[in-house]
Amino acid sequence: MTTDQTWTTPATVGEVRSGERELRELIGGNAWLTRALTVVRDSGLPDAWIGAGALRDLVWGERYRDGFDPTTVHDVDVVFFDPARLSRDDDQRATARLAAAWPAPPWQARNQAAVHTWYASKFGGDPIAPYRSVAESVATWPEYATAVAVRLTAAGELEICAPYGLADLLGGVWRHNPARVDVALSRQRLARHRPAQRWPRVTVIEPG
Repeated sequence: MTTDQTWTTPATVGEVRSGERELRELIGGNAWLTRALTVVRDSGLPDAWIGAGALRDLVWGERYRDGFDPTTVHDVDVVFFDPARLSRDDDQRATARLAAAWPAPPWQARNQAAVHTWYASKFGGDPIAPYRSVAESVATWPEYATAVAVRLTAAGELEICAPYGLADLLGGVWRHNPARVDVALSRQRLARHRPAQRWPRVTVIEPG
């Protein structure tokens, strides 16, 4: 099952299914991420997914470097949706719950229903409207390649949330998503993450 998926460029049904199959094979073949997904599924956090950098690091490590090294992952971004609990303390408790189940990963859990309560104070600018779903939040993430999240169902099937599709993630393209992040912040992220040095075979499209 794919959740709220559209594509930035035209894609046939066959291309969509091929991309989903490739991503499932990469994740299914990695014990570390599979375990992380299992921990998140079993945590009890509502509508919880893993996305962003950890997923990119796996795909680009396997496809555009000499393999994926979990020890280089800076954050395991876990997003969940709970409009009844909007305190930042709840994010900390969610993170602690994941760490108690498996201490090794650098968990970072964030309730996407609460982002509007702290986004402006952290990043500046005008307040944002509350997100109505995880998919709506994922669609604002800074690069198209990282605007992807995945989760395991109770039956062990992988669900994919990719509002812009999987082309940039699987194709190794670092490209600014202007939905929320402006060009200046995108350039700061590019300088900080240094994708061309970390994954020499990826394509970096300068924001602007």
